[in-house]
Amino acid sequence: MSSRTTATSTDYVEDVSPGTGALPPRAWYASSDAGSLSLNGSWSFRLSPTADGADDSFAEPGYDAGDWAEVTVPGHWVLQGDGAFGSPIYTNHLYPFPVDPPRVPTENPTGDHLHVFDLPSDWPDLSDGGAVLRFDGVESCARVWLNGTEIGEFKGSRLAHEFAVGRLLKPSGNVLAVRVHQWSAGSYLEDQDQWWLPGIFRDVTLLHRPAGSVLDFFVHASYEHTTGEGTLRVESDIDGRVTVPELDIDVRTGEPVTVAVEPWTAETPRLYDGVLVTAGERVPLRIGFRTVELSDGLIKVNGKAVLFKGVNRHEWHPEKGRALDLETMRADVLLMKRHNLNAVRTSHYPPHPAFLDLCDEYGLWVIDECDLETHGFTEQNWRDNPVDDDRWTPALLDRASRMVERDKNHPSVVIWSLGNEAGTGRGLTAMAEWIHSRDSSRLVHYEGDWDCRDTDMYSRMYADHAETERIGQGLDGGTQKRRQLPFILCEYGHAMGNGPGGIADYQRIFEAHDRIQGGFIWEWIDHGIKDERFGYAYGGDFGEELHDGNFVCDGLIFPDRTPSPGLVEYKKVIEPVRITGDGTDGTVRVTNAYDFADLSALTFVWSYDVDGTAVETGTLAVPATLAPGESAEVKLPQPPADGGGAETCWTVRATLAEDTTWGPQGHPVAWGQLPVHARTLVNVAASERPAESRFLRLSTGSEPSARDEWDGIMLGPGVFSPSTGALKSINGVDVIGPKLDVWRAPTDNDFGAAWQPDIRYGVLWRKLGLHRMQHRLDSVELGTDSLTVRTRVAPAAAEVGLNTVYRWTSDGDKLKLTVTVNPEGDWTLPLPRLGIRLGLSEADRVAWFGGGPGEGYPDTNAASMLARWESTVDGLQTPYLRPQENGARTDVRWAEIGGLRVDGDPEFWFTARRWTSEQLDAAEHLTDLTPGDTVWVNLDHGQQGIGSQSCGPGALPQYLLRVQPAEFSVVFSVIDD
Repeated sequence: MSSRTTATSTDYVEDVSPGTGALPPRAWYASSDAGSLSLNGSWSFRLSPTADGADDSFAEPGYDAGDWAEVTVPGHWVLQGDGAFGSPIYTNHLYPFPVDPPRVPTENPTGDHLHVFDLPSDWPDLSDGGAVLRFDGVESCARVWLNGTEIGEFKGSRLAHEFAVGRLLKPSGNVLAVRVHQWSAGSYLEDQDQWWLPGIFRDVTLLHRPAGSVLDFFVHASYEHTTGEGTLRVESDIDGRVTVPELDIDVRTGEPVTVAVEPWTAETPRLYDGVLVTAGERVPLRIGFRTVELSDGLIKVNGKAVLFKGVNRHEWHPEKGRALDLETMRADVLLMKRHNLNAVRTSHYPPHPAFLDLCDEYGLWVIDECDLETHGFTEQNWRDNPVDDDRWTPALLDRASRMVERDKNHPSVVIWSLGNEAGTGRGLTAMAEWIHSRDSSRLVHYEGDWDCRDTDMYSRMYADHAETERIGQGLDGGTQKRRQLPFILCEYGHAMGNGPGGIADYQRIFEAHDRIQGGFIWEWIDHGIKDERFGYAYGGDFGEELHDGNFVCDGLIFPDRTPSPGLVEYKKVIEPVRITGDGTDGTVRVTNAYDFADLSALTFVWSYDVDGTAVETGTLAVPATLAPGESAEVKLPQPPADGGGAETCWTVRATLAEDTTWGPQGHPVAWGQLPVHARTLVNVAASERPAESRFLRLSTGSEPSARDEWDGIMLGPGVFSPSTGALKSINGVDVIGPKLDVWRAPTDNDFGAAWQPDIRYGVLWRKLGLHRMQHRLDSVELGTDSLTVRTRVAPAAAEVGLNTVYRWTSDGDKLKLTVTVNPEGDWTLPLPRLGIRLGLSEADRVAWFGGGPGEGYPDTNAASMLARWESTVDGLQTPYLRPQENGARTDVRWAEIGGLRVDGDPEFWFTARRWTSEQLDAAEHLTDLTPGDTVWVNLDHGQQGIGSQSCGPGALPQYLLRVQPAEFSVVFSVIDD
């Protein structure tokens, strides 16, 4: 340590070294019987525009900071002060400064932080040992003083750093000064796809270190699945004893002991409470016995191959950024468990250590990833990439060691990851070699190592379905080592906006091939920043020079942690029990899709549903001891008599039998539906009344000389325009349209990613002009029992079109519309949608019999349960941060809205909203959407699939809406009051 100097030196900012003064990394633990003091709270704050914008005098005791502002620690200064402290910056991979490593811009926002604190009255005598000052996360470079003495500087934003400060403390008036620079050499190693947010964003803690207290320790707790025994050995830098009362263990540190135990898995997260006791400290331990190995070409835990049903998780809060509290982290874990996820990749840095405690407790497999990404170097073909430059290797090794040493005692951590999208190089090899030598009990991952030179598995991101299938079949080639290793998709199913689509198709491939051990959806949460202008802001909303727009909004949950339809879909796709069968034969097949657990934690219930309503319910006797991978055929009760024209099915649900740590009794885990009887379609036979009674003038007087002089045409309950044949009302309910509609506000996946080689349909649809289709009226024909309107629907400046015929018939009470569409010209693109759009006034409540309760599209409808549902029009909307097509309900048999009932012939997609698709398309934020007086309803014969092309593959061929002749019908009637 050295005393403060008058001159201000900033050379350390651009130094490639990890820093100076910090203690060696060690295991992190939340509490012990040694004293600790949280220094979180309100700190004095001053912002300078450059790294040398102010001298160091603020660090000296007695400095008057009375005119400084205040910020909350943990926190990011750009998210505080109502914009007075600068703004967030979002880039996906581009560095927001010139790439000239290790140099950074002169314009380098620098925040000086001051905190004055007293030691608690019960703090141990300062002569009793020392004290450690711990920073759990600071972005991106910090220089620290305590009571006027500089104690060090460090880089590695998402990593813990500790400093010995015992001799500097005094009972009261301690002055902690921290200078934080937004940009540093470390920024080149932290180009993750996220907001750039400077500040002290994790906890700051003072730890008392009595003489003889614990330094570092390593809990080795293996499990031998063939004997049911676990072996515990705790290495400690300070001699002591380890006790585990429940297991009657009391041994010296370093001494192994083998006893019968229940193993830890993500499905059965059994933890044993123990204590590490040294001369000066007692540290609580939570011990999980499990063994991770690469065996028979597979990732195995406790002798069994695991299938990762995972998600990538950035840390995020819409107001606090990456400054998360314990309850927010717990909310994440509970949501994951309740939606059947079993694994997390901590993209792309180690999380707050408390998150790993929660993963241990509730049960999640964890890929713990190093705070490393140099993605921006792709712009110059990886030239000067730090991971292949020996000058940077000490910094890389420091980051690897700080991750491993901090997190090594968590049973949930089964894989170490070297980082993300950093190319390849000698530095990564050095990291892998160090990790393998330090911890042989876990495997090593890195997606960029396609030859698997340094890693224990073959990992890819966004490989399409066909390539993933080839990999599962062993037909992908590559090095001999790679062909012998398991495969995971560390990123797939890009959850940006409406989507991801096609994940059920991925899951079928995963489960068909042992080599494929699952994947991790990108990603957990939308990184929207709460903003009064937009609701939630994304890239570009803060005037960034470079930004990647709403690419930062690609999560399975919205910023307020509301599950998106994508998460609901994923829950269904990965459910740990498969419920299948033929409802007509009276049995259901139940398959245990867990890796370790039997079905004893579940209760199975059935309902017999008639037209979407349960009329009988009961429990189902499924063998509780059904082992993973096993199936049982279970007899269903005798159903009632046939439905008499109604649609009937069995719905079987697996629910929690009792309260668990993560879900209440009755929480739904899995479900299946087995059709019994199909419904009888609505019959609209032509009326036997003469034509004159079906087509009437509404005015009196003599026959008009021209059709457009008529007041209206009546067909059953419908009134039509005589000049255009357009429907005006149905039994007094005013209607606008309906017209053929092929446009939808393109989703993020429709637009695709700019770098994608595949066809980006959203761009091509707009280029063709599908958003501005013109409707030409060719004829209005009055038959003896029908009204036929012939049109041509086509975009301007194109030679393609859709010859469209609307044929109306009625039985006197109901009105049937049959739409016939015949393409004309050389259509090379599929359509976004194909159906009709109409407008209604005074519509609010909606009821329907079909898929629900949420939205569904051709490749995202696994979670759509057939039932009778109700909602408001507003409740049908999905609030994607960038507005886009949303809210379609799939497989709708009938819907009621605004006084009308619409029956499918046989089914349709149903959408209703208070704005048009064109208005939805034009909006950049939800606040751009203003509800109108008209509710626009889409009744679709077909929809294009969603896919995952915002970063992954597009919709699979079977989900493309090909342009071909089509005919579809719907039946309108008025709801009786």
